[in-house]
Amino acid sequence: MRRTLYTADHEDFRAGFRQFLAAEALPNSEEWTAAGTHSRDFWRAAGKAGFLGFEAPEQHGGLGIDDFRYNAVIAEEVAAAGVVTDGFSLHNDIVAPYLIEFATDEQRARWLPGFTSGETITAIAMTEPYAGSDLAAIRTTVRHDDDELVLDGSKTFITNGSVADLVIVLAKDVDGMSLVVVEQGTPGLSRGTPLEKIGRHGQDTAEVFLEGVRVPAANLLGERGRAFDLVKRNLARERLSIAVYAVENAARALRLTLEHTSLRTSFGRPIARHQAVLHRLAEMHTAVQVARSHIDACVTALVEGELSAEDAAGAKYWATDLEGEVLDQGLQFFGGSGFMEEYPIARMWRDARIQRIYGGANEIMKDIVGRGMLR
Repeated sequence: MRRTLYTADHEDFRAGFRQFLAAEALPNSEEWTAAGTHSRDFWRAAGKAGFLGFEAPEQHGGLGIDDFRYNAVIAEEVAAAGVVTDGFSLHNDIVAPYLIEFATDEQRARWLPGFTSGETITAIAMTEPYAGSDLAAIRTTVRHDDDELVLDGSKTFITNGSVADLVIVLAKDVDGMSLVVVEQGTPGLSRGTPLEKIGRHGQDTAEVFLEGVRVPAANLLGERGRAFDLVKRNLARERLSIAVYAVENAARALRLTLEHTSLRTSFGRPIARHQAVLHRLAEMHTAVQVARSHIDACVTALVEGELSAEDAAGAKYWATDLEGEVLDQGLQFFGGSGFMEEYPIARMWRDARIQRIYGGANEIMKDIVGRGMLR
């Protein structure tokens, strides 16, 4: 089915990014998986090519592009190529709005040049051991001491946690919550070694510890005590980014499954020719098409400033549930081969499991949708 979401400019951008991944990411994927993180050279190359922080003003190294369809192109191509990284979505979809929309002119001048060039690796520290999807339960605190901010607490499951040069920390303030930016080398800031996850082995994830961390008051991001409002504004965008990736990942899984079942035979004919398999493939194909049409509509709504929190939550849980179903069925059709690490379907199945958890667990997403219906 022909898509109408993208223009020729978006497709040109897609072609360039696809070439970039083929040259800079795919040859290094195994090395990154073994190391548990990406190389800084790759991140600098992405910045030099214009794929980082392109929404930032030109004077700070960006392209001044305010169009989430470019973000969606990146998410789709990362999934289609099979590059296991949350780096682009974290950098462009999650962190970028905080530094571009909520930062002061002085803060933008300090942080955006490195952000757009790839010299500065970022992280956002919200999740805590006892506060995952329920951010209101965080225990990390910030107190104001004259012209300094003092942070105490710990964060977990932080993407880029062990390598970030700049960490945006959500902390409980006297009246509400505040966002505070902590830079690499600040005394009291420490990180754990990368956590051993069941999937996404090439993406760094770590704990972050804050013990009497002192930063200038000028590192307060946005208005004091109003951070929760800012976070809520950005969550719809973050969740839509996850949904975009999920649909494309499901589409890739379907392509791999169709290829495999068309070549592998049982009882004298390709597996795909058996009615039970053929009908299931048809269901998967239709489900992916329907999901893509809906997610495209959500992207359009976001670009036009009309995407609601409820619609973003629904898109996230529906797309990631579908992703899991398609991958699980695809792996099943691969038979024993699907359980082998050498087959992409096995790694995809493992790596996708987190999609139903981060960005807000899918159970929480359904609660958001349901409460919205009752208003």
